[in-house]
Amino acid sequence: MTKTATKPLPRTPSLQKEAEALHAAVSDLVRIYQFRDRDKICCYDISVTQCYALEVLVERGPCRSQALAEALRLDKSTTTRVVDALARKGYVERLPDSEDARAVSLRVTSEGRTLYERINSELIAQQIDLIQDLDPDVCAAATEILKRLARAAKARFVSGVSVGSCAPACGTDGKCG
Repeated sequence: MTKTATKPLPRTPSLQKEAEALHAAVSDLVRIYQFRDRDKICCYDISVTQCYALEVLVERGPCRSQALAEALRLDKSTTTRVVDALARKGYVERLPDSEDARAVSLRVTSEGRTLYERINSELIAQQIDLIQDLDPDVCAAATEILKRLARAAKARFVSGVSVGSCAPACGTDGKCG
């Protein structure tokens, strides 16, 4: 079965209110999780971004810096600084790339994997505390909704719909201030 394009629903006052409520709820959740992650992760002497980099390398395996930068949605120089810090701490290593002798492949070390797994298990334990009193069907539905919202947001970001100038006051080059 082929999927046909559907027209967006017209903006109604009800849809506007639902979108505003969703925006507020997601903003609150993201803000709380950012602080929670920072407080939990930084006690291990790595930044949240460094932990995200470890996560990518653990889940996807070795990759080049450019692929890691794309996964983290960072520019290459910022990614290099993140990897440099992880390498100094012994959590990531640079190896010759198997496909291109001029390139370098990044790989998480066993120490990096152990650290990531410890942090991840603590964060999951916190999730258990949050959801243990929820009805399993409600929890499953909430998880599915969050996954769908994340996929939709990612698709918009990748397609360029969610990017562009940051505010009307930004210049035509997209730079503000």
